[in-house]
Amino acid sequence: MDNPYDTDILEWSEHQAALLRRVAAGERVNNADLDWTNIAEEIESVGRSELRDVESHLVQALLHDLKCEAWPLASYVPHWRAEARGQRADARRAFVPSMRQKIDVADLYRDALRRMPDTVDGLTPEKVPPVCPATLEELLADGV
Repeated sequence: MDNPYDTDILEWSEHQAALLRRVAAGERVNNADLDWTNIAEEIESVGRSELRDVESHLVQALLHDLKCEAWPLASYVPHWRAEARGQRADARRAFVPSMRQKIDVADLYRDALRRMPDTVDGLTPEKVPPVCPATLEELLADGV
């Protein structure tokens, strides 16, 4: 028989959640009905997803900051600055302290550099710092 985890994740998750709630309420359930391996994987996946979300917001913030620095006279600068502020605010809201040791700002900055456009309105970029000039704390600071 196919495991609903592989064929219908919604059905699987609803069934597993119902079983876990029954266990939490003190009811005995057939342990074989609990898909412990995939339950554990899904729980870990939630944390990884939250971390990726914060990292994605930080990359976008860095990218918009870099564009402001690379094309300081572009008409897009106010929009880029607003986008960077918004992305940092989104990262700040989703950030939890346990993420601190897992976020590599230097790697995120390299990712943002790779995403930089070659030109904006036909203009090549001015030189930008090759390494991230900000710390994680500075990127997450309110009002930056």
